[in-house]
Amino acid sequence: MSDQSVFPRLFNVLAVLPALAVAACDPMSAQPTVPARPVLVTNAHYESQISERGFVGTIRPRIESDLGFRVAGKVAKRLAEVGTLVEAGQPLALLDEVDLSLQAEQAAAELSAANGVMAQATAAETRAKELRQKGWSTDAQLDQAKATADEARARLNRAERSVELTKNSLSYARLEADAPGVVTATLIEPGQVVSAGQTAIRVARLAEKEVVVAIPETLLARAKSGGAQVSIWSEPGRNYVAKLRELAPSADPVTRTYLAKFSMPGAGDAVQLGMTATLTLSDPASERVARLPLSALFNQGNGPSVFVVDGNTGSITLKPVSVKSYESSDVLISGGVDEGASVVALGVQKLDPAQKVKIVSSLSF
Repeated sequence: MSDQSVFPRLFNVLAVLPALAVAACDPMSAQPTVPARPVLVTNAHYESQISERGFVGTIRPRIESDLGFRVAGKVAKRLAEVGTLVEAGQPLALLDEVDLSLQAEQAAAELSAANGVMAQATAAETRAKELRQKGWSTDAQLDQAKATADEARARLNRAERSVELTKNSLSYARLEADAPGVVTATLIEPGQVVSAGQTAIRVARLAEKEVVVAIPETLLARAKSGGAQVSIWSEPGRNYVAKLRELAPSADPVTRTYLAKFSMPGAGDAVQLGMTATLTLSDPASERVARLPLSALFNQGNGPSVFVVDGNTGSITLKPVSVKSYESSDVLISGGVDEGASVVALGVQKLDPAQKVKIVSSLSF
């Protein structure tokens, strides 16, 4: 090869080397642009922290009365069965009225005799007064006539009361419901001899219903001051407001729990007695907290922090947060980020504060 062909080529190579050296020294031309990293975010939303606790209970009537006859006798008829809806004044059972009718007739006869004695004694008293005024009788005779008349009046009064009592006793042979309700138990049968006051039929009033639950001693304060709601298992989507009506003064010796009764003023006919329900107790409104996933926390020894994304620029900022409590999959924070801030939910350990990110989706909590 001739010298004339070599020198032009060497000159071209030497001319290119300075340009390559300058390119190697320029970092902007040496490193390609890093693309924005896609991230999942969740919005911080603060609300009052409400701690809830549920208890299984049973729907019971507030008033369940044991009705019985007020007189002794033999049951003639039973007019109600378990589950029968009754109204006030509706007859439930009847006693044999033979003996009671005889007692009423006896009292009426005694009243008639007392009326005859009273008429005779009154006439004798009147004659004694007239004779004494004319001087044909003594004071002793007048006093005796007055005493006899007073005794006759007292016997007449007693006979009248006896007639009223026998009439009442005759009416007591008819056992009636004292209020609207439903029969929950029948403890008598026709032909059975019962004593006065013995429980015959149990009636539960439907006007007021309540849920009965067992409360542990650690939650007594919450039961007294907190809010309560009741959900029926047959109606899982509906809640009823409940209010504590009665709390046992001592714990059950076996379960060490306290029996509590919560009234349900809004319970209608759909809430049947004996249904299973869940009573939910909640604390009064307390500190406002935001719920975030545990995967959003970033901690390298300087305390818990989260990455907050600027949706306009795509930049991220590491902000320390105040943790209220930890749960199985979430964390409750009481401060550190603003309301509605976009917090990175996943992959925080791989982020760099100088890196740009791109929001591809958001999670709801």
